[in-house]
Amino acid sequence: MLDIKLMREQTACVKAALGRAGVAEAEIDQVLECDAHRRRLQSELDTMRALRKQKSTQFSPVPKNRLLRAAAAAETPAAIEAKRAEMRDLGDRISTGEHELTAIENRFSELMLGIRNIPRDYVPTGSGEADNKVVSTEGEPGKFDFKPLPHWELGEKLGIIDFERGVKLSGTRFYLLRGAGARLERALIAWMLDLKREQGYLEIIPPLMVTTETATSTGHLPKNADTMYHDSEDDFWFIPTAEVPLTSMYRGEILEAEQLPIYVTAYTPCFRREKMSAGRDVRGIKRGHQFDKVEMVKLVRPETSDDELKSLIENAAAVCRGLKIPFRILQLCTADLSFASAATYDLEMWAPGLGEWLEVSSCSNCTDFQMRRANIRYRPQKGGKTEFVHALNGSGLGLPRTLIAVLENYQQADGSIVIPEVLRPYMGGMDVIGQI
Repeated sequence: MLDIKLMREQTACVKAALGRAGVAEAEIDQVLECDAHRRRLQSELDTMRALRKQKSTQFSPVPKNRLLRAAAAAETPAAIEAKRAEMRDLGDRISTGEHELTAIENRFSELMLGIRNIPRDYVPTGSGEADNKVVSTEGEPGKFDFKPLPHWELGEKLGIIDFERGVKLSGTRFYLLRGAGARLERALIAWMLDLKREQGYLEIIPPLMVTTETATSTGHLPKNADTMYHDSEDDFWFIPTAEVPLTSMYRGEILEAEQLPIYVTAYTPCFRREKMSAGRDVRGIKRGHQFDKVEMVKLVRPETSDDELKSLIENAAAVCRGLKIPFRILQLCTADLSFASAATYDLEMWAPGLGEWLEVSSCSNCTDFQMRRANIRYRPQKGGKTEFVHALNGSGLGLPRTLIAVLENYQQADGSIVIPEVLRPYMGGMDVIGQI
């Protein structure tokens, strides 16, 4: 959520910055008009409540002030009834005003929740993914003396991916990992978590279902409600990423300066409604309604967040380097940023069987946008005024695309898969996945 004070005092700057991300000026005007209306109503209510408090002293059983006692004794019944009628009318107007204020407060909250984060100045302006910039590329795509196969052919031939039974159990976009395939994914997760621990992250096992308040605090609601799975009876939302519970862990808390920075990581299954056009990414395990991911979240001081973003990218890149798979880093343009992000860099691994780069991590600086929703603050100094912390998140890495990259980059001519060296201790020493 943006700072309404910033929107009031620097309206032109906010409009210009959000305009780069496609937000119309009319949306900002609508928020500010609603804000002015609610502030006017609040002022009118405060005035009427003060007047009611002042006038109510006239109806005390025995006024304490001598002059009031004398005036009260001299009043006629008609005058007293007129004052009572005036008080009833004032009470009715206050009640009406309170109902109107509640409605306008709800509308104001709805409008504020619909305004995205402001992009950082260094984010390139663009209209789509074609305007994203390749920042760096590491490693050369491997040279094969045979035609590399896509992962779905490798997985089926080796008996480690079962599409037919996954569909039988749950429908399209589901699959089973079997035997060495299941073990390879588990090895990737365990190794990545161990690497995150070495990088200074505290491992968390969070709930896979969260409340509406939790999902709203990270900006996933109401914006992404149509892509999230919801249990309406208990009002639980299945997490689309561990970013949601990890970022909201300290919701409503005031942290001390020495607690920052906070680095946390988690492995979780993630749940999202994938809405794909026919013919796009319909084969294999690239997109699914359920997938595994190791997530990284940082809560930091505001002045350090851009530097923390650089180190977050390095934390993700270390996984790619450890697996010795070619990867590149893209800086996303304004049009491609997620709702809560102020700046994002994607990491993409090369998949030779697919012949394309696969996004395996998206590292974002969300500044104080989520923290205002979650009301997570810190005290820069003991006893000093509180400020909102900054939040960052990134995949470290996402599966199954990392699994795809491993299968396709480490395949051999006979269809077997060489196990990356870093994963062999997690595979019981196995160095090759061959035919069952």
